[in-house]
Amino acid sequence: MQKQLNHNQRAAVCHENGPMLVLAGPGSGKTTVLLCRIRRLLEQGLARPNEILALTFSRAAADEMRERFRAAHGADGVSFGTFHSIFFRILRSRYGWGMERVLAEEERRSAVRGILEEMEWDIPDLDEYTAQFLTQLSLMKNELAELSAFRPNGIPPAEFKKLCRAYEGYKERQEKTDFDDMLTECYWLLEKDAEARKYWQRRFRYILVDEFQDVNRAQFECLRILAEEHGNLFVVGDDDQSIYGFRGARPDFLLKFQDVFPNAARVTLNINYRSTDRIILLAERVISQNGARFTKEMTGIGEEGQKVTFFLAATPAMEAERIGEKIASLLDEGVPMREIAVITRTNLQCGAFARELYRRSIPYELRDSGGNIYEHWITKDLLAYLLLAENEEADSALRRILNKPKRYISKELLAEAEKMPYTLLRSFFVCPSLKKWQEQQLENLQEDLANIRKKMPYDGLKYVRKVIGYDEYLEEYAAYRKTSAQALWEIAEEITEMAKDAADAAAFREGLEEMSRQMKERPKDSGRERNGVVLTTMHGAKGLEFQEVFLPTLVEGVVPHEKGVSAGELEEERRLFYVAMTRAKEHLCLSAVRSRYDKETEPSRFLGEMGLDAASIFQKKIKKS
Repeated sequence: MQKQLNHNQRAAVCHENGPMLVLAGPGSGKTTVLLCRIRRLLEQGLARPNEILALTFSRAAADEMRERFRAAHGADGVSFGTFHSIFFRILRSRYGWGMERVLAEEERRSAVRGILEEMEWDIPDLDEYTAQFLTQLSLMKNELAELSAFRPNGIPPAEFKKLCRAYEGYKERQEKTDFDDMLTECYWLLEKDAEARKYWQRRFRYILVDEFQDVNRAQFECLRILAEEHGNLFVVGDDDQSIYGFRGARPDFLLKFQDVFPNAARVTLNINYRSTDRIILLAERVISQNGARFTKEMTGIGEEGQKVTFFLAATPAMEAERIGEKIASLLDEGVPMREIAVITRTNLQCGAFARELYRRSIPYELRDSGGNIYEHWITKDLLAYLLLAENEEADSALRRILNKPKRYISKELLAEAEKMPYTLLRSFFVCPSLKKWQEQQLENLQEDLANIRKKMPYDGLKYVRKVIGYDEYLEEYAAYRKTSAQALWEIAEEITEMAKDAADAAAFREGLEEMSRQMKERPKDSGRERNGVVLTTMHGAKGLEFQEVFLPTLVEGVVPHEKGVSAGELEEERRLFYVAMTRAKEHLCLSAVRSRYDKETEPSRFLGEMGLDAASIFQKKIKKS
């Protein structure tokens, strides 16, 4: 074992008692260090297998660690698990809870949807609202925050509090708990129950934590309590790869580890065995711009590798086409599909590359579980306008967009019209309670539908958004929901862009249905072997590696994202980009676009930080590929 490890890896493995912080850069062999340390603890007689706890964040990672350890060392009895599984074991031992008590994710969503339906709030899409609520609820609990002090994102605070109380009441009546409760309830048990606290502190003599940069406050506080008895908390992580701020994870817990544990030893694994020297050099130039970090000075193993390449395209569609060409060439050269990845900042961006690869009959896999924009309520609204323009008797389409934007057609007037023996639009005009100004609104709608009917789908959608005022409706909706109008506009832009190739509304709908089907066929098992070119976000790429990596659309507002406005948010955006760059083993291709959604762009500041004079490149003519 000693001969196979480098100097710093051996220092980590051979550490015996007391806390230790292991800073592990990308590709530095952190899992090997964890497993070798466990083996050494057993061989040196420092602990019995059941006194060792190894924690990580996903079931797949925990299973992999367990199997690798068993295969290499033939030992059993060590507790390999996720935070949730181990914390639930602690709760079960105290309260006798079984898994039947835990709400599955779909049960959880169904419960919230049911509460929302009872409340009869005016919400365009229950599923999206439910997902947003549960994300914010998780963040609040991960932070151990009080409901009265928490400020949710994307939901008005009064609505959040009311829904939160209703959901907690539902769980209490059903005698249920959920995955977030596993963390908070475990914390309160360890904090308040001295007997339970002492038992588990003595049980786990040595605690090892992988991906420590991803812990949230609830997890950190539980670890702190569990380690009080013996002090043997061994954490492995990289502050430069802390990218889950939206879940309550932040690098502070890693950066301040030695403040909480003053006698903690520290070692840095700074040899990257994954990437070539050129990739490592550029990645280091970028991440060194962050202030709140440990300096690591990552190096490779002396393999310079190919040059990192960059190209500029006129539009995202042209960028996707060029990347499609490059991927086709790589496949012709014999590069396995599973070794090629396009890594985007947002799930939304994957659509252009999915369509391009589909057009070329190149298999691909969408790795992220982000929302299906082809079934988003904005998509359904835009499609409804096209369908209604083609057929004014499409009553369901009319109901959908009747007050998008606001036409002040009340629920009472709608109910009155629905009792008439005609199609809905015609029925409005014969309603006795119809006011003159409402009649004018409906006549304007008919005129707009006639104008859309004369246009191709792409121009029709532009008309809906800019002339009818659908974009203004989205802005008003975002203001009410305390969320980003830009995020909603981007969905509308992506769907509008997709309409460019559609001859009519029927073809547009077929295209949406096909892309939606492919989104739903995303592989459920993230641990299985990949069978296509990988399309993933920067968040989804964490933990993966590829021979060939494409990082597209490196422009301000995308990378870094427009929401990264504060200093702390910008540093997380930089960490995301660093993670994406260091997924590449042999070749990294960067690209940008001169305009996006008919607006001129500026090159990402990260390009300049790595030494590329992107501003000058943007001023030159774009070379034809």
